[in-house]
Amino acid sequence: MTPPGGGEAGMEIREGMSTDVVTVTPQRTLREAARFMADRNCGSVVVMDPEQPGPGIFTERDLLHSVAAGESPDQEVIADHLTARSTFAEPNWPLERAARAMIRGGFRHLVVMDGGEPVGVLSMRDIVRRWAEEK
Repeated sequence: MTPPGGGEAGMEIREGMSTDVVTVTPQRTLREAARFMADRNCGSVVVMDPEQPGPGIFTERDLLHSVAAGESPDQEVIADHLTARSTFAEPNWPLERAARAMIRGGFRHLVVMDGGEPVGVLSMRDIVRRWAEEK
């Protein structure tokens, strides 16, 4: 099934992504990350670590797994709970390509990179919203 907009030739990530990128350092606690996400009403934060080749991502799902395991959000740090196998996207990717990458990887957020810098975050919700608006 082809999404609204004609699939590969349709809408680009830049048209659906959030450009309000919340960045944190990996030493922040999980509670701090949760506070940042709640204040901005978003489901993820981009983790910038100068010791790593690219940014990481910490999501509400990562927080959920830690709390469910009985870990303290005041003691645990983001570095120990980053989403593994991060995938990055470029602003000119079609939304369908982004959706396929998310489904294949089993995640709901993509960090959008341009020139080595994070310029946005695209969530499954963003994709659904854009496709629904086209109808």
